Amino acid sequence: MLEPTTAMLGIIAFGILVAVVRCAMLVMRWRVGAGARVPVLAGLASMPRRYLRDVHDVVARKPEKARMHATLAGGLLLVLVFATALVFQNGTRALSWLILGACAVALYGLILQGRRRLPRRPSHLSGGRWSLLTPAFALVIASFAILSVAALAGSCAAWTVSCGIAVACGLVGLGWLAWTVNSGPMRHAVAGALHLAFHPRPARFGTTKPDAALRPLDLEASVLGADTAGSFAWNRLIGFDACVQCGRCESACPAFAAGMPLNPKRLIQDIAGNLSAPGTALSYAGSPHPHIDPARLAAGPTAPLVSQRSDGVLGIAPETLWACTTCRACVQECPMMIEHVDAVIDIRRFQTLEEAAAPGKAAEVLDNLHKTDTVSGRALSDRLDWAADLALPLASPDRAVDVLLWLGETAYDRRNQRTLRALVTLLRQADVDFAVLGEERDCGDLARRLGDEASFIRLASENVRILSGLTFRRIVTIDPHVLHSLRNEYHQFGTSLRVEHHTEILMRLVQEGRLRPDRLEERRVTYHDPCYLGRYNGETTAPRMLLSAIAADFVEMERSGMRSRCCGGGGGAPITDIVGDRRIPDMRMEDATETDARLLITACPYCTQMLEGVAQPRLEVIDIAELLLAAAGEVRP
Repeated sequence: MLEPTTAMLGIIAFGILVAVVRCAMLVMRWRVGAGARVPVLAGLASMPRRYLRDVHDVVARKPEKARMHATLAGGLLLVLVFATALVFQNGTRALSWLILGACAVALYGLILQGRRRLPRRPSHLSGGRWSLLTPAFALVIASFAILSVAALAGSCAAWTVSCGIAVACGLVGLGWLAWTVNSGPMRHAVAGALHLAFHPRPARFGTTKPDAALRPLDLEASVLGADTAGSFAWNRLIGFDACVQCGRCESACPAFAAGMPLNPKRLIQDIAGNLSAPGTALSYAGSPHPHIDPARLAAGPTAPLVSQRSDGVLGIAPETLWACTTCRACVQECPMMIEHVDAVIDIRRFQTLEEAAAPGKAAEVLDNLHKTDTVSGRALSDRLDWAADLALPLASPDRAVDVLLWLGETAYDRRNQRTLRALVTLLRQADVDFAVLGEERDCGDLARRLGDEASFIRLASENVRILSGLTFRRIVTIDPHVLHSLRNEYHQFGTSLRVEHHTEILMRLVQEGRLRPDRLEERRVTYHDPCYLGRYNGETTAPRMLLSAIAADFVEMERSGMRSRCCGGGGGAPITDIVGDRRIPDMRMEDATETDARLLITACPYCTQMLEGVAQPRLEVIDIAELLLAAAGEVRP
């Protein structure tokens, strides 16, 4: 007669056996990746903490999904633990009741999962094998519930038949889940755990401070950038396989929302798919791909990632790479902590440095940088033309200053010269000792985002040499892209710079009473968070504290702070000019319009340019420095 405890042992042993075999196949899959040095024991030890704290902090942003994940995964784990204990205890009524209780918890999570996918699956959730998760989990829960009841009821003929049915259900359900560890939905469970342990950016965990600096590229390497899936380090390949296909990245992606040819979920799945054997269909059957296209076949880990065909049928379309604004919204929303932007940049590096395949306007900009050290191609001496009447003090080796004002590329732009003039006026009102560079080179940020690491290294090295000959306490800039590059990426060249955004120094000057603005009462304002200030540098407080001192009626947009929508101006997107169904800045202006504000406040010159480029009618767009100057007694906006 079939005993319930024996049946439980058989189901668990079968599932473990299949899972071990499939996990071994998964490890072989990752061995094609490049080498990476990781602290193995420390990483494994930190994995539970990273999962319970960092991952669930992201998952908890959607409470119902967090409850679903916690109750279904936690309930099933408890079922397996109690069932194993029941086997080795030779059966106790208490453990049988505990198994039933765990089944009830898991059933609640299963109901939430069913509500999420049934009767109609949302477009951002993948289908295919993922659609079988709910019935597979249902079979597992039902089998252990029946076996627990059988153990409580004692031996009888009816329960023997029931045990047989339960075993069949359990073997099918748990066996299917274990089988898909290598090439299906449960791959993310194994890969996700190891991804957390061996994450390529361990500094992301246990802190609210972003870790977004790009890793340097060895220009002496035989291949520059990533041309194949096997070009990525093995621990990054684990990250691609950790994708749970939840669609949060595509829901946050501004390029995807605008109908541009970029779906971050699909991009990660394409890279992971290329690790499969040649001829294997890529199965990410989520929006906008409701079924598996038999023409999409994995080419293998040594085949080119990027297709030269415009339809991208046999690989990643070039337009996909250049549509990315590098805003990191996908990274911010990913519950598995996957680094989508790093992958985009590494593939861009190969396309730019090895293939010279940067799109037309991007190629022109890179050529300008090579010839003139400026994005626009203008002379370095022209950068100060806008300030001929301001008599700006020039930095020199024999004069120490408090602030070195980094003007940035937007000093060549008439619109953003207004912001610089406002900032200079405010600094002088507050008696700040500052100076500017006589011939300021581009910081190299744009070149790096376009994949031209060689130009970035050249520009950064020259800037570090110049800065090392000057004496200053801090660098101040209106450009968050410059801020990020100098603050977070120049340390790769042996220097540590104290760099502040203009909102930070202006906030401090107001707090110290060195600037005394009046409150603007008459118009409601809203604020747009720049990606490179918020998601890249974690600075969302200073602009808001400054606005609270200026504006009596300040209202937040729905998507704000670390979850702000991108303006579309980052990552070289304006010059790669990939066309979508809509423009990203138009969507952002709609977000602002919904607040009934009359002024849209920015804190980035590129955000100002992009949002002022929206067709009328639209909100008036001004930088926060201009607003502060108006409140400090100058002409009101």
